[in-house]
Amino acid sequence: MLSVLNADGTTETGSLIDDIVREGARRMLAAALEAEVNAYIAELADQRDEHGRCLVVRNGYHQPRKVTTAAGTVEVKAPRVNDKRVDEATGERKRFSSAILPPWCRKSPKISEVLPLLYLHGLSSGDFVPALEQFLGSSAGLSSATITRLTEQWQQDHAVFGERDLSTSDYVYVWADGIHLRIRLREAKSCVLVLMGVRADGTKELIAMSDGYRESADSWADLLRDCARRGMRAPALAVGDGALGFWKALAEVFPETRHQRCWVHKIANVANALPKSAQPGAKKALQEIYNAEDRDHALKAVAAFAKTYGAKFPRAVKKITEDVDELLAFYDFPAEHWIHLRTTNPIESTFTTVRLRTKVTRGAGSAAAALAMVFKLVESAQQRWRAVNAPHLVALVRAGARFERGHLVERPEARAV
Repeated sequence: MLSVLNADGTTETGSLIDDIVREGARRMLAAALEAEVNAYIAELADQRDEHGRCLVVRNGYHQPRKVTTAAGTVEVKAPRVNDKRVDEATGERKRFSSAILPPWCRKSPKISEVLPLLYLHGLSSGDFVPALEQFLGSSAGLSSATITRLTEQWQQDHAVFGERDLSTSDYVYVWADGIHLRIRLREAKSCVLVLMGVRADGTKELIAMSDGYRESADSWADLLRDCARRGMRAPALAVGDGALGFWKALAEVFPETRHQRCWVHKIANVANALPKSAQPGAKKALQEIYNAEDRDHALKAVAAFAKTYGAKFPRAVKKITEDVDELLAFYDFPAEHWIHLRTTNPIESTFTTVRLRTKVTRGAGSAAAALAMVFKLVESAQQRWRAVNAPHLVALVRAGARFERGHLVERPEARAV
């Protein structure tokens, strides 16, 4: 490979290092295709016609084509195979199809994955060509029409996701939250109801996602009833904010599930009932509650908070004392899980990128587009979710094991009569 090097170290097609990488990718791809064809022919070398001639032989090369890869756009000249065998079932000639480079392929699967992720994470569809042409060396397959087709596919994927069977997925813990998004074709913000859970093996998973109306009890009840219809068992514990709609619906559909209020939302609500000068001290006092070593110490911290702030700010104290059972429910579960069960952070952290995307696009165009966008974002993020701490303890929680001060209480062995 010879390139004319400019004074600044660039070439006609970009930088020298990019040219080297693309040329290396081209050569490696060509070698892989040659090896694949040679292996195919060698495997079928014993198959011959009545005249003793091989039925599978090389037949030159296909026309060169450009393929967009992670290393840039490279020109490929794939070897061609003449396969004279006939399929007995169909009577048609058999054809060799490369597993490395199928006939329809114009960009690598990695590029196909990157395009929707870039769109979802903030790159406008109209920016694809100018943004990626310099990086990949070509604008092939990067049009906004590609993204339009993808969004249609995402809506179909979400529809299939919403009808899958849940009877084989046992969710021991669940987080619930309503995420408000701006929809351009609506005057009010759309509310996406999200339900995430922890399976018995400790892994986290998106359970359900639907378009709701202002986190109403009816909207949450519809989502939970749909999950129950598809086979979902009642979780041991549900974590959510103070939205009364969810808790009312949960009590109706899964009455045996315990409630845990999100401490992040609760602290924000308490702070709103306090003057700014009192907020730093109050937040430290609240941390003493949810970071206590066990329930008994947490109750003492609640009493101390009420004593300190009750006289001047009874409304703020009432927000804690009224919900103390729901705020301290996590203490009855394994101590290793407390950090996961105190807040709805698994949902909040995931939806940071959702808000970024909708901010860039000034809101999705429709509720269906918003749901599809949110679903694909969560689906891609789900691959990076880590299991809860001490995942082996989740199955014990489902089995009904009792925990005191965060530790498993061993059941006494039955005495022989």
